[in-house]
Amino acid sequence: MHDASLVLYVEDDPAVRRGSTQALQIAGFEVRAFGSAEQVSAQLVPGLRAVLLTDVKLPGMNGLKLLERAQQIDRDMPVILVTGHGDISMAVQAMRNGAYDFLEKPFSSEQLVEVVRRALEKRSLSLEVESLRTRLSSLELIEARIIGRSSAMAELRRVILDIASTNADVLIVGETGSGKELVARSLHDYSKRKRYPFAAINCGGMPDTLFESEVFGHEAGSFTGAAKRRIGKIEHAARGTLFLDEIETMPLTLQVKLLRTLQERQFERLGSNELLPMDCRVIAATKADLLHPAPELPFRSDLYYRLSVVVLQIPALRERREDIPALFNHFLMQAALRYERAVPEVPAARMQELIAHAWPGNVRELRNAADRMVLGLPFMERQDGGAHMVTRSLDEQLAAFERQLIVEALRAHGGRASLASENLKMPKKTLYDKLKRLGISVDEFKPESSEAATSGVLSG
Repeated sequence: MHDASLVLYVEDDPAVRRGSTQALQIAGFEVRAFGSAEQVSAQLVPGLRAVLLTDVKLPGMNGLKLLERAQQIDRDMPVILVTGHGDISMAVQAMRNGAYDFLEKPFSSEQLVEVVRRALEKRSLSLEVESLRTRLSSLELIEARIIGRSSAMAELRRVILDIASTNADVLIVGETGSGKELVARSLHDYSKRKRYPFAAINCGGMPDTLFESEVFGHEAGSFTGAAKRRIGKIEHAARGTLFLDEIETMPLTLQVKLLRTLQERQFERLGSNELLPMDCRVIAATKADLLHPAPELPFRSDLYYRLSVVVLQIPALRERREDIPALFNHFLMQAALRYERAVPEVPAARMQELIAHAWPGNVRELRNAADRMVLGLPFMERQDGGAHMVTRSLDEQLAAFERQLIVEALRAHGGRASLASENLKMPKKTLYDKLKRLGISVDEFKPESSEAATSGVLSG
């Protein structure tokens, strides 16, 4: 089979249609044959991995009109016209108008197979180019959204783009403030469901009855205060995405109901016996280890395995310190626009303080620090309301600074340690000792792995 092996064939003569169909099938092509242009019209959709082979003289809509229709739907779909003797000038004009090629009756099986094969190869190539163009465009967009040059963030972006178009349910794991909802929204925005709702609900701090109503909806009179029917988040997210944040806080009784809903892809509103279809992708997020939950927040293992078809782990900000400068500058620009202030310069010493800070609040805390800098407020806030700059020891700060300089040198020289050591004016043996001590691998900076590492960081 070929990459694009489908032939949509229109011929009103049953004997000719049958013979040509057999010849194409013997050559390994899938053929859908039709007796009129009207019958094939419904099959023409954008991006279909197929070519259109049609006789010009047809009852009703003729082949030239069908060519126009196909070009309106997908201008890159190759259309091959079959003409009778004496229609050569018309066929040539049709090619000027966008037809891929033409065959003059009578034609041999070899001629038919050859022109169809060339048309399918062209179609396959054009679809691959378009797919690559779309992927590159998506990559540029996602790099501006999920910012970070670290290998962990590059891999996260890659996986998001790889799985976004699937219907697989996803579990996002990360500390508070690490950007779990941003990842969930990215999965939605780069999927086929992006035109439909993204319905988010926080599972924490909501009474059971209210939570059940929020997720599943209710009928009028189903409980005290239910004056009219309510559409729940599952129903609201039809054909879109349902995002369940802090799912570790979901009560056990509701975990059972959610599990059943995910297994059967059906649900009932509260107070109703009518089963409704569930047509939404489910993305859940947690900051906890759901396989080893806290005693006060038990979590069903069967629900965990149902949700975790794909698990995306977001690294804490302290685990990807090389991303902090780009992130902080990004947040500074956002804050300057929001508050209509100038973008302040960040002295090198201040940036090193940022890199050295522990960031318990992760990306969210970093964004708040950028806001305060733009507003001219103390750099970072303590929980008691005072201000502090750095909570790490001098040795830790020096190690973080040293790590950043080495990482930048390796990245600039494609992972070649000899050139990086020259740049750093450091003996190669000393550099290798530091690489081992700091846990840095040169492989992630080499050109073959740099595809994954050309990018941007979670912007919260």
